[in-house]
Amino acid sequence: MEFTAGGRLEVRIGPSDVGKRVSVRRLSDPGARSEKFTDTVGVLTSWTGGVLLITRRTGETVRIPESTLVAGKVVPAAPARRRGPAAGFEELARVTARAWQPVESEPLGQWTLRASHGFTRRANSVLPLGDPGMPLDDALARARAWYEERGLPPYVQTATGAEGTQERLCAALDERGWHREVTAEVRIGALAPIADLPTEGVRLSRSVDEAWLRRYNRSGVPGPHVLHVLNSGPSVWFASLPGDGDVPAAIGRCVVDGRWAGFMAVEVDPAYRRQGLGTAVMAALAGRALDEGASAAWLQVESDNGGALALYEGMGFAVHHLYHHFRSPEAGT
Repeated sequence: MEFTAGGRLEVRIGPSDVGKRVSVRRLSDPGARSEKFTDTVGVLTSWTGGVLLITRRTGETVRIPESTLVAGKVVPAAPARRRGPAAGFEELARVTARAWQPVESEPLGQWTLRASHGFTRRANSVLPLGDPGMPLDDALARARAWYEERGLPPYVQTATGAEGTQERLCAALDERGWHREVTAEVRIGALAPIADLPTEGVRLSRSVDEAWLRRYNRSGVPGPHVLHVLNSGPSVWFASLPGDGDVPAAIGRCVVDGRWAGFMAVEVDPAYRRQGLGTAVMAALAGRALDEGASAAWLQVESDNGGALALYEGMGFAVHHLYHHFRSPEAGT
């Protein structure tokens, strides 16, 4: 990481650079006898009261006293990934939202309030794509009231790590005591190579059946709100691969939306893992999506799911951005 100009360390950023991607070096222990430095790269989300806030790609907000800075500069936006299709953040955010539609929604300016009786955070959180049409604190208060009327904890879904993502909103939520509960990766890749993989034995259907739900929902019969979300989307397909009994060995769901095919609910019976069943389910769904004119693929995976991350990396999926769910500090535990 190069900070020097003519052999000198320089701080070449200031409060006017808020909102830009920066790289800074600071003293990690100002009182130590020997100087030790820490480097931080991210979006400068605030510079007030002698303290900088930098939001990393992961959504973590780093607080840096101005007095500890030894170097800093504005850096270009993170380079676009070379693998997979080109995609802007807002396009992809809207595509992923259409693939997992809530039972109930209401606009708040350019935000969308979403509720589905608590089934998944994605379907029970604010999607803030734009200006809420009022000051942030007023918008958050309106959102809290809306979710409390429905007996739900208020969540806001945000994104970081790509051009046009929401680092400043993440920092603002963090400053207000909202707690980041979950981080997931949105990954994209080319669709055709997935469809070339083996698909033997996979069954495809336009509707979800009881056997599929038994693999997906192990805790009982899902309510109508679950079925609503699962069946929502422009063109929905379900895949299953039979096992020894009446519960499939593997299942998956795909939503085709223009050039995009989104993969969700890919699950494999633990007794059948490492046999390529998840890959077969995705390949069958990818083939059908190609038939409908799609060319690009996306999926979402939590950042701590090592097994799934390895599978998707091997299939050519690269990280596009990360998304996070922030929970209101007023929400009950």
